[in-house]
Amino acid sequence: MLRLNKVHHIAIICSDYQRSLEFYTKVLGLNVIGEHYRAEQQSYKTDLALGNSYAIELFTFPTPPPRPTNPEALGLRHLAFEVSSMADAIEELDHLGIAHEAPRIDGLTGKQFLFLRDPDELPIELYEK
Repeated sequence: MLRLNKVHHIAIICSDYQRSLEFYTKVLGLNVIGEHYRAEQQSYKTDLALGNSYAIELFTFPTPPPRPTNPEALGLRHLAFEVSSMADAIEELDHLGIAHEAPRIDGLTGKQFLFLRDPDELPIELYEK
């Protein structure tokens, strides 16, 4: 068995770099720790951190194919972030004009969670601590 230490990062390909960068930094609050334009690929690769932990690589490519279906397509189902207070998270999403579903209760843990979408319709889950 491999001895894994932690999740190193999650890679996301976006269709509109500026729109997605604004969403991940201004809505979700991640910090840019490195931004690189790769001319040979006509592509950005931007490293984002949650607090001080490297978390997401945001990529662009000239013509990426769309996601075939949601959320049961083969591959990444959704990206989940923990929040301390679901009420506070909902208040901030509403203040920012970000559409989201009503919170649900996890039948196994009794914790609240909800889903919203990033600018490319990637499902994002907020899960209460």
